[in-house]
Amino acid sequence: MTIRPLSEADHAVWHTLWQAYLAFYETRLPETTYARTWQRLLDPAQPLHGALAWDGERPLGLVHFIYHPSCWTEGDYCYLQDLYVAEGHRGGGLGRALIEHVYARARADGCDRVHWLTQETNQAGRQLYDRIATRSGFIQYRHLLGDRP
Repeated sequence: MTIRPLSEADHAVWHTLWQAYLAFYETRLPETTYARTWQRLLDPAQPLHGALAWDGERPLGLVHFIYHPSCWTEGDYCYLQDLYVAEGHRGGGLGRALIEHVYARARADGCDRVHWLTQETNQAGRQLYDRIATRSGFIQYRHLLGDRP
């Protein structure tokens, strides 16, 4: 298995995995959002990054992460926004490998912290997260602005 940053040639594979991830969370997005996200992921001026996990020529998972400044540290924080492992490949260490890829990239880029959210009902994910990170105890609140998620 290899994990590598996204490239232009990965669009179709990324799109398929991204749709599967959104379906897992029972969410749909307009194609314009897919296009804008893809554009941001490939733009080196954006703080948004992505990588795919491969078994030879077969894509198995994806991760998106965002660097952002913090008032609490000199270095940036890294928000691991999306993590997806294809059905049939979960539980074999791929999720952990994708998270460790983000840890390594964030460390190399001078970040001081990697953090993420998950749903309370994501029991399988939480079993992994409890082994490789510290649960912060914070609760997320949201206020939607207009019709955007």
